[in-house]
Amino acid sequence: MKKNNFIYIVLAAYLATFLRLTINNNFFISIIGSFLVGFFVSKKLSYSTEKILLSGFFSCFTSFSGFIYFLYKILNQGDWIKFIIFLNIIIIVNLFTMLLGFWISRKIT
Repeated sequence: MKKNNFIYIVLAAYLATFLRLTINNNFFISIIGSFLVGFFVSKKLSYSTEKILLSGFFSCFTSFSGFIYFLYKILNQGDWIKFIIFLNIIIIVNLFTMLLGFWISRKIT
């Protein structure tokens, strides 16, 4: 990978982090991120573009740690039922949102 691509990855990660702090809603961010990942994964992207988007932008934007922290706060309250419900809802909704993004991207092209 070229040196410029590392710079682009860092800039994409910076932009994603800025957007994540601006939106400040883990569930909404995960929905947007899942849709966009599905949309771009279906495209025939170059290796560099794929790394910049998936490793740079989306990994910082949809941050798994934000998802885990959200679930930790629920679990810390001792509400196991709410924890299990949110865990399943978040995973299922994000999977279907990613599939929707993939499907829409395929229909456009």
